[in-house]
Amino acid sequence: MAKSTHHNDVNTQQDTHLPKDRSNEDKEYVAGLEKGLSIIEAFGIKNTPLTLSEAAEITGHSRASARRSLLTLQKLGYVECDDKLFRLAPRVLRLGHAYLTSTALARTIQPTLEAISERTNESSSFAVLDGSDAVFVARAATRRSLSNGLGLGSRLPAYCAATGRVLLADLDPDEAKTRLERKPRQKLTPNTRIDIPTLMSYLNEVRRVGYAISDEELELGVRSLAVPVRDQKGQTIGSISIVSSTSRRSLENMIENLLPELERARWMVASLI
Repeated sequence: MAKSTHHNDVNTQQDTHLPKDRSNEDKEYVAGLEKGLSIIEAFGIKNTPLTLSEAAEITGHSRASARRSLLTLQKLGYVECDDKLFRLAPRVLRLGHAYLTSTALARTIQPTLEAISERTNESSSFAVLDGSDAVFVARAATRRSLSNGLGLGSRLPAYCAATGRVLLADLDPDEAKTRLERKPRQKLTPNTRIDIPTLMSYLNEVRRVGYAISDEELELGVRSLAVPVRDQKGQTIGSISIVSSTSRRSLENMIENLLPELERARWMVASLI
């Protein structure tokens, strides 16, 4: 895990362009809704207010289509406009809050994360895979947390985050490769692995050992360790991770002392869902 200064830069490109091959028979599909949601996502990609031209460029919409979407969102209270710059309004927080309050999984796992952090004095998180990113939906941070920029809804690039690698490893290898190739992979530190063959080889190793590591690949001085969480049918529903400082714990120490905590936590969660 890393500070937001890193993962904000990485997420400048996501898959927001509209699908090109929608069937005319897909009568239940509402293209206007898709366009409006992709406009909302565009603000998170740019991380600044957007001009009309920028919104159109990021989403792949025409200027006219982007304008209609922005003005509709403005009338609904999700977007504000000031001197030709559009920005999200506080009302948009209702969307994320609705997910967190309606999803029992996050509430179920929160006490487990808090127990891990209390025993280890390290921050722990639960994340799910969204496209090429790991998205945090539950978190327990300690006072000496190394990742204060992370909160619920924060995203990290799956290719170099331990929690993301666990989730990618659970996919079919071809699908994992597709997601790795889907957007640019930046070298965030000198240790970041970015080439596809190396990453695919590492995912094979994750499948073999059952856990993933990110050793100063997101941020220098920070190591993270993650394991998959599966339901009683064996389906992976997310991953639990724990983060520590390189000055506080060696990699061997994390595997010896923190991996058992994560293993215990995932079996506990699996028994509850």
